Amino acid sequence: MTAPAAGRSLHKMDVILNGESATVPSPLTIADLLAHLEIDARRVAVELNEAVIKRGQYEATSIHAGDAVEIVNFVGGG
Repeated sequence: MTAPAAGRSLHKMDVILNGESATVPSPLTIADLLAHLEIDARRVAVELNEAVIKRGQYEATSIHAGDAVEIVNFVGGG
């Protein structure tokens, strides 16, 4: 058996991501989730359990099993 790659977790948890059930690595912060999903944090707003999380708090805000995460993309237009 080989060791997991650096930064990879063997643990998983289930969350609700944009209204759909999803399995993600654990432990996890919002910043980790965005990186896992390859999403640029500068282009989205994130809500965790119906509370908007400020971008400056993404690295400090943990996501737990069963949490509901909504990620909304900013769209420009005119």
